Amino acid sequence: MLLFFQKLSPHKSQPTEEDYEKARERLVEHLRKQGIKDEAVLKAMLKVPRHIFVPEEYRHLSYEDMALPIGEGQTISQPYVVAFMTQALELKPTDKVLEIGTGSGYQAAILAELAKEVYTIEIIPTLAKRAKETLEKLGYKTVKIKVGDGYFGWKEHSPFDAIIVTCAPEEIPQPLIEQLKEGGRMVIPVGKRYVQQLYVLRKEEGKLIKRAVLDVLFVPMLGEAQKRKGENSQQRE
Repeated sequence: MLLFFQKLSPHKSQPTEEDYEKARERLVEHLRKQGIKDEAVLKAMLKVPRHIFVPEEYRHLSYEDMALPIGEGQTISQPYVVAFMTQALELKPTDKVLEIGTGSGYQAAILAELAKEVYTIEIIPTLAKRAKETLEKLGYKTVKIKVGDGYFGWKEHSPFDAIIVTCAPEEIPQPLIEQLKEGGRMVIPVGKRYVQQLYVLRKEEGKLIKRAVLDVLFVPMLGEAQKRKGENSQQRE
């Protein structure tokens, strides 16, 4: 666990915007040392104010390299994981991206700095509403949010150049595979609640080229993914 805030003097109850900016700079330098090499990704991480997406009671922890609670049993991902996944997408300024699991909206903001269009799906209405308000407040007009089950993707806006999934199903959802453009990239955590692998996939000639790149721990994918998990468990019994 890494802390990037200098200790504040006792009379300061909250970090200032200058404190946040300096903490963000230190975090980005840490990410660089940890192997994040894509300068566009690092620039986005430096620009997007993560603390705005974090609940007030955890805001002083915003630039630690750790996941934080955002309510409803969900989290805002660890900055290193956000940077790693975004780098793995190899985004271009002309790309159309689908995100499954809006959460706080932070990952969508990072994507919006790098791609032309961002479509993001959140299954929990309260989180979707809060993320939409935060993104609008920060001026991210290229991000489209809907409440829905991310397992099924967003067919009417497919195909996508890239898909990023920030919750873990036990198997890769077939609708997401179908909605990925030829030559497109997908980054997705797959596995059971406490045993997950992050996969980077590329669609070539209708087939997925898949490689595991990182051990991770994400919240489970809800909705249809949970239903299928239950059905699979019953079949094994």
